[in-house]
Amino acid sequence: MSTQKISDIDGVLEVSRSMRHVRPAHYIFKIKSFSLLSEFDVEKWESNDFDSGGYKWGLSLYPNGDEERNGNGHISLYLVIRDTNSLPPGWEVYVQFKLFAFNHIQDKYLTVQDVEGKTRCFRAMKTKWGFPQFLSLDSFQNTQSGYLLDDSCEFGAEVFVIKYDGKGECLSIVKEPSDNTFTWKIDKFSTITDINLRSEEFIVGGHKWQLLLYPRGPPKSNGENICLLLVAVDHAKLLPHRKLYVKFKLWVRAQVGHAHHEEEACFGFSTSSREWGFSDFMELSHLKDPSEGFLVKDTLVVEAEIMAMSVLRKFP
Repeated sequence: MSTQKISDIDGVLEVSRSMRHVRPAHYIFKIKSFSLLSEFDVEKWESNDFDSGGYKWGLSLYPNGDEERNGNGHISLYLVIRDTNSLPPGWEVYVQFKLFAFNHIQDKYLTVQDVEGKTRCFRAMKTKWGFPQFLSLDSFQNTQSGYLLDDSCEFGAEVFVIKYDGKGECLSIVKEPSDNTFTWKIDKFSTITDINLRSEEFIVGGHKWQLLLYPRGPPKSNGENICLLLVAVDHAKLLPHRKLYVKFKLWVRAQVGHAHHEEEACFGFSTSSREWGFSDFMELSHLKDPSEGFLVKDTLVVEAEIMAMSVLRKFP
């Protein structure tokens, strides 16, 4: 067992670290393709709720560190109390907790807690406690350390009673999901007078998608470019605090030759953000140039390819 003092906005934290074989009692949070979280620039990921001691809790993970709490160069991990609206005015919940990271080489869990099991008070003004310097990124990303195996890792939590409830979730970043390409042919392009056009819906990764095209650019633009967007049709079904992270590519296909025009993006779709793409995807003058082969017999071929997306599954 080792101890460490860490300066935080709440003062100096005294942290104890040890290894144990016993799995976390209340919650396990597995992540596959961890490195792609950085590609999507995920500042933090909130776990699903879990129950312990008559309250609802969650984990808050900062894969690149919580800068506000001196977590640079580390993974930051916190315990968060949820569903506080149901609690009485002036509520306080006193907690002893441990947070975990699984070491695949040692087949043990790194156990991080306040020194001597210090009790923390959760209240309306302080709903999150944890460790901004939970685990250094240098150690975590070093394959010899054992915390990251085949780009997968596992975290956990214990709150109050040591009893594994068997509830959790698994976040995966799936590359090239099945049937991940959609082609949209637009006839009589030069005669279009509508401000925008929507493709038929298509399904990738269990979600409904659609392409949205502004033939002369979005409203109030100079009208010199086409605007092309990917739309998450069923975005309203996403949980309010969750995002659906997607890496995608949009194309205008050259029907003569192979000089296709393409743009690539990563975006987190949510209940409030249903579409993303490019307002200046391609110049109209370039599109209409007969020598480029994008418009053949006044038909335009547009394509979307979803290259990777986040998939969340509850277990068991």
